Amino acid sequence: MLPPAVTARVSVEQASTLGWSRYVGTQGESIGMHTFGASAPLKKLLTKFGFTPDRVLEAAREQLARARAAK
Repeated sequence: MLPPAVTARVSVEQASTLGWSRYVGTQGESIGMHTFGASAPLKKLLTKFGFTPDRVLEAAREQLARARAAK
């Protein structure tokens, strides 16, 4: 478990986000599939579900900004 003082949290799971709220908490963000049965070329699916370096970086920056603003 992460210490409670660490509030800027992002999880990235290429399958379901189910269960990750345990680690990211109510304020964190989980990047992952929220639906079942999507069909498309892999690159399109990766973009659709946020599995890109840019999206992960954006989520991390948003979490850090939120955590700083809360202090």
